[in-house]
Amino acid sequence: MADQSTPEAAPQNSAQDSQKASPQASHKASPKASAPKEGLSRRRLLGTAGATGLVLGAAGGAVGYAAAPTGATPLTSLGSDRAMFHGKHQPGITDALQARGHLIAFDLAAGAGRKEAAALLRRWSATAERLMAGEAAAHDDTDVARDAGPSSLTITFGFGHSFFDRTGLQKQRPVALDPLPDFSSDQLDKARSNGDLWVQIGANDALVAFHALRAIQKDAGSAARIRWQMNGFNRSPGATAHPMTARNLMGQIDGTRNPKPTDADFDQRIFVPANGEPAWMANGSYAVVRRIRMLLDDWEKLSLAQQEEVIGRRKADGAPLSGGTETTAMDLEKTDSQGNPVIPINAHARITRPDQNGGAAMLRRPFSYHDGFDADGTPDAGLLFICWQADPLRGFVPVQRKLDRGDALSKYIRHEASGLFAVPGGAKKGEYVGQRLLEG
Repeated sequence: MADQSTPEAAPQNSAQDSQKASPQASHKASPKASAPKEGLSRRRLLGTAGATGLVLGAAGGAVGYAAAPTGATPLTSLGSDRAMFHGKHQPGITDALQARGHLIAFDLAAGAGRKEAAALLRRWSATAERLMAGEAAAHDDTDVARDAGPSSLTITFGFGHSFFDRTGLQKQRPVALDPLPDFSSDQLDKARSNGDLWVQIGANDALVAFHALRAIQKDAGSAARIRWQMNGFNRSPGATAHPMTARNLMGQIDGTRNPKPTDADFDQRIFVPANGEPAWMANGSYAVVRRIRMLLDDWEKLSLAQQEEVIGRRKADGAPLSGGTETTAMDLEKTDSQGNPVIPINAHARITRPDQNGGAAMLRRPFSYHDGFDADGTPDAGLLFICWQADPLRGFVPVQRKLDRGDALSKYIRHEASGLFAVPGGAKKGEYVGQRLLEG
């Protein structure tokens, strides 16, 4: 049977993250498409039992990551690469993967409300605009990024479910921000989940990324306190001899396919329409954030053949077990000499395909992480899974729910933190992010 997976992402460089050509490219509007037809009700979706697996992306399909680019960017050019702060959408969504990332969530301080939140977003937006242009912060710059260029820095802001209670804006809270259902494999640390405000920072230089993290934290001042913070990384630009899709910490090519801006239905799947509800979320998106621990000691005990059967793809080049190359369509009907499916029934690649999940798709943009070792030497490492969609109940939730029925990968991963955030559209020149919500 022909592979119905969502097409691969737009070309990127060998590190999946250096921004070439026009810096505005990542914010161009993609072709319009009609809204998807309603299927299952929201109540029915939320009421379904949870999933045991993780949409890791090594399988491709709706959860794949960027395809290989046409050419690598020389290391000497990395510092000059710049993403734009102002645009139709916020930066850090369709931009290429970056080598370093920080995720940080804040809760508004006691007594802080809508007025304080608006002032904070105004400060954050002004700082983001300056830092993304390679400039110093307006006040008390730490000089951490002195001598470096923008290095593809992106800073993205979002609002959690609790933000609307704290600011008295409950009537403006999107229905799509309803809490995610419980999943049976969750072992979530509430202290490292959710939050009033969420900030995603990415850059191709570690000092540039840290500089932005520190500036955002300082700007919070007395208005908000840090709830949790996580650090991630991806392969550095120029690290491979030729452009290729990135690998995750399991050694798998992590995501051959991803929705791409040139797809006719890209905006429909990833962004809230300009005439959508609520109005302040026009051209915005919803980010699901999951800290997924990979049980590497168990995974690494498997033979190469066993690992490939779990995923459904060859480890060396990401090609499906049914044959071909990384981008070859899967043949789910192909069998071996004994009549068994070449791609196992419970393979991650098979289960996560869009055509196996009612067409559900999301734009994945993750970071790997490593936070040291437990007392017994077990590595605390895995994936900071971040996916974007116009509605998580028609993107993330259906796929996770399907994984509950028997994903072979589920025994080698553990969900340890989770968050869902409404990320409004990009700020126009002279605006700050979230202004249409906070001053509407």
